[in-house]
Amino acid sequence: MGRSDDRKNNFYVSGPKHMTQTEVDWNSEEHRRCITACLVKGTYILESERQERRTEGELAAAWWENFNFRLHRVLESGCNRDCCKNLLRIFGDQSTRSLVAASRMHAGTSPPSWTPAPHYVVAFRGTMPRNDTVFDDMHHNLSVLLNKQKSCGRFKDARRHVTSLLDSTPTAGAAGGRAVAGGTNSNSNSVVWLAGHSLGASIALDVGRYGMVTGRGCNLPTFLFNPPHVSAAPLIDVMPEEAKRDLYRFSYGVKCVLGMKILRSHRKHMEDLFGQLSPWVPNLYVHRRDAICKGFIDYFEQLEQMKEWSTRVANSAATLSYRDMAYYVFHQQSELQHLIPCAVLWISDGDDPHGLQQWWRPKGTALNLRRNEYSW
Repeated sequence: MGRSDDRKNNFYVSGPKHMTQTEVDWNSEEHRRCITACLVKGTYILESERQERRTEGELAAAWWENFNFRLHRVLESGCNRDCCKNLLRIFGDQSTRSLVAASRMHAGTSPPSWTPAPHYVVAFRGTMPRNDTVFDDMHHNLSVLLNKQKSCGRFKDARRHVTSLLDSTPTAGAAGGRAVAGGTNSNSNSVVWLAGHSLGASIALDVGRYGMVTGRGCNLPTFLFNPPHVSAAPLIDVMPEEAKRDLYRFSYGVKCVLGMKILRSHRKHMEDLFGQLSPWVPNLYVHRRDAICKGFIDYFEQLEQMKEWSTRVANSAATLSYRDMAYYVFHQQSELQHLIPCAVLWISDGDDPHGLQQWWRPKGTALNLRRNEYSW
């Protein structure tokens, strides 16, 4: 870790100075966004310190301690799939730290009902291209691209450890009800929050979905920074607006007809899944110029445009993807991870489209955010 990296990783140099000069208000979107982004930053630094054989927490600790959190647990994750084992034989041990559970100090005292303060925040880092973990990270990125992440070790470990954390927290029982815009309310499980950046956002998204579709229905407040969405949107964007609108109408119409007439069982499965997921409203922090996450913007904007044309067609087609339908034809049930019924999108248009640091800046001249809430 060089001097320039030390400056970038030093909370007091590169962190949100405005947050150190005010009392935390958990009802504030800006405070929730800045703090969860900082906790995710801490996971990156913690992994760098491990690889550099530096004192654990030398720089990382400031990114959570300044918000009255302490490190609760670190997950070292590998993968047992054959392709991963082959990579390990070639490149050596790639066991990585990809998850950090931070607990809020004095969390044993229940917060007032009007304060949606978490007891734990589980944070997931993304890809580290300049570090030894790059091969393992890129393998998991490929798994996301191919929609095979459910069987990968890092995703499975995350689901297992978050479930264990929920089981060990008496107040973290099942919670139904619809979360309000912003990602938390008294009906959601505000004891444990999820956060992640890039690949880490995919892991947090997977864990959040898993919590809703398993029997306990845990509605976990979730903060996804630059979540990957595999999409043809960057290519379609070069088309004229009228041509894009006609293409989307045709595509939605085809999916609706296939779901209604031919793949009824798959459509019913997906509609039931959307019904289970609909109380969960994750926060997605996305950027229009970030090709990695831009697909989420297009997915929800297309849905709203199609509702103006035909609500029935839009709601039916929103649950379907051509890839999932193709899998179903060959007797394989599959659901693309990005197919979620509800979300709050926070859209930025600033510099460094895929950078995590943009998300702990204060709103205003430093960060221009537009908020859109979508529901199925």
